[in-house]
Amino acid sequence: MTQLKESRFSIGARFTTKHKVPMHCVVTDILKTYNSRNELVSIRYVATHQFLGQTVTDYDVVETTIARGLVEY
Repeated sequence: MTQLKESRFSIGARFTTKHKVPMHCVVTDILKTYNSRNELVSIRYVATHQFLGQTVTDYDVVETTIARGLVEY
């Protein structure tokens, strides 16, 4: 079993999705899952973006999505 490292991106990281209509998102939280032996099993990110004046939250963003669209500020 491969051992996961700590989270690669921090809260506040900005990225753009690669959809037909790109969305500008911000990482708002990091979700970590541990097994019964206290080993890190999974890391997921929570991200938000604006859509028609509403804040939309995605609770299952993978690291690759952020890495592909990372915006440096």
